[in-house]
Amino acid sequence: MKLESAPPQRSSLSDQITALEKQVLETHSSQPVVSVSDRPLQQQKHRESWWAIYASTFLTIFLAECGDKTQLSTLLMSAESQSPWIVFVGAAAALITTSLLGVLLGQWLAKHLSPRKLEIAAGTSLLLIAIALVGDILLS
Repeated sequence: MKLESAPPQRSSLSDQITALEKQVLETHSSQPVVSVSDRPLQQQKHRESWWAIYASTFLTIFLAECGDKTQLSTLLMSAESQSPWIVFVGAAAALITTSLLGVLLGQWLAKHLSPRKLEIAAGTSLLLIAIALVGDILLS
């Protein structure tokens, strides 16, 4: 009796079983399945993405807050109270609280709206604020 094809190699069969298991798990799971061999790469990507998200958030908020009304208000409160550290702690607590509210609201919105709809809503809101500010300047 002649075999039409050679039996699969042991490593090839093992790879096929692993791929099949991964496919079955991905079919029945809402999250992608990560094999053991993918974990170091996934961990490195997670560390890189963590640093990128942290750095872009810090830089964006830092630049946006420099010279804005919050910073000017804390400057005036510090000068009036002669207690700069108490003003610093109070201002820092307030900024942390507003940031937490923003993060929680953003997380809730991300569960209910697509990123594209969020971008459109944010762009529309900023455009309306700009139009209102220009209208306020022209009418005053």
